Amino acid sequence: MARTRSRNRKLAALIKEAHWSQAQLAAALVRVAMEHGAREFAGVGRSHVSHWVRGTQPSGRAPELLCESLSRRLGRTVTTEDAGFSRSPGSRGIVVDWHTDTLTALADLGGADLDMERRQVLSTATYSVTALALPGAAWWQSKARQDGREKSATRGVGRGEVDSVRDMVSLFSRMDQRHGGGHARTAAVQYLTSDVAGYLKGRFATDRVRREMFSAAGELAYVSGWMAFDNSEHAIAQRYFVLAVKLAAEADDGPMAGHVLRAMAHQAVDLGQPRSALDLASASMAGERYSTAAPRERALLGVVHARSLAAVGESSAAAAALVRAEDDLAAARPGDEEPERVFFFQEASLAHETACTLRDCGDLDGALRQFSRSARTRKTSTFTRTHAVTLGYLGQVQIRQGNLEEACGSWAQALDSMDGVRSGRTRRTAQEMRAALSPFRKRGVRVATEIDARARAYLETAGSR
Repeated sequence: MARTRSRNRKLAALIKEAHWSQAQLAAALVRVAMEHGAREFAGVGRSHVSHWVRGTQPSGRAPELLCESLSRRLGRTVTTEDAGFSRSPGSRGIVVDWHTDTLTALADLGGADLDMERRQVLSTATYSVTALALPGAAWWQSKARQDGREKSATRGVGRGEVDSVRDMVSLFSRMDQRHGGGHARTAAVQYLTSDVAGYLKGRFATDRVRREMFSAAGELAYVSGWMAFDNSEHAIAQRYFVLAVKLAAEADDGPMAGHVLRAMAHQAVDLGQPRSALDLASASMAGERYSTAAPRERALLGVVHARSLAAVGESSAAAAALVRAEDDLAAARPGDEEPERVFFFQEASLAHETACTLRDCGDLDGALRQFSRSARTRKTSTFTRTHAVTLGYLGQVQIRQGNLEEACGSWAQALDSMDGVRSGRTRRTAQEMRAALSPFRKRGVRVATEIDARARAYLETAGSR
């Protein structure tokens, strides 16, 4: 650690403004660090913060993690400079900025993601809660009218190119559902930043083709982000989600924008940011994002809205949102004109999200029934990753109710499904199995020891990322 010349008055003032003790700031920093797999900061405590206040410059990613912790507490962006720290060049990676030109943002993000040295910087960026504040109505209107770029390419872009992009989006999405986000994401980003970026700069046959191409590109950016999210690369995922929203806004495609905002809400729930999650989920259902969406997509938006309501403790509103989502899915009919991106959202998916909502509302019996329904009705060969996660959640509910044998049975099936899956969510499921089984393993309970050994073996082969 390098010593600065004097006490860090800026940091001391921010801690006072946050109404935190130094120990509380340290604990908040550790929570943010764990989100990003930065386990080297797990031991940060009050003494570290005390050193920083006295003038020591934190090392590595600590300044960024500390500033994100303060930003979340204060509800505004706190930069390293605001906190009295010097910033090493490139330490923040690609900054989340709603106002950067969409195609510039695509080039910058894709370039950083694919370049080995720049990706190391990107991978150390933090998930920013303050960046979840959505721009106002004027921003959306200006994006929808944006078609004044000078076209440098001479190649024409027609419906055939749009169809080819959509075919590739479908391929990558199905790969993700079956094998997890750790498979093929680089290939998706390469296609996005080469072929698709070129199409976006081309000459469009009609304005409708232009909008359809931007929408298709938004879907691919969303899939790239969802794969990163699934693989627990949350800062990278957030940046692709923002890019996807911007592309959808330029396409003037409300349902597509809602689809991505719903994913951002899902991520915020998983990362313990319930208020931000509810804001995003509510935005996903605002106006034409919900009203012009197909019934299946409306159901998807609605059930994540229900989860977000449950996360902030609004159980009655969450129950009403679940009923609405069920009604929307029931209204979907074979042959409906609906986007390919919602192919996965069927009875099993609704049951899974309903179970998560009921669990978070404290209704373990209801959650047990819905997780069981989800596992029973899902086509496991197509949706392998989610099936494994569902079974993992089912086991967690069962063990909370004192049913060790049933939980181990569910977890055994989950581990069977995890074979060949590369996913941060399945890794977390295996870690949670081991934590829940630890007391039984220490007592020598055979079934607990067997499942724990299998979970440990999966984690060893699946890797950290």
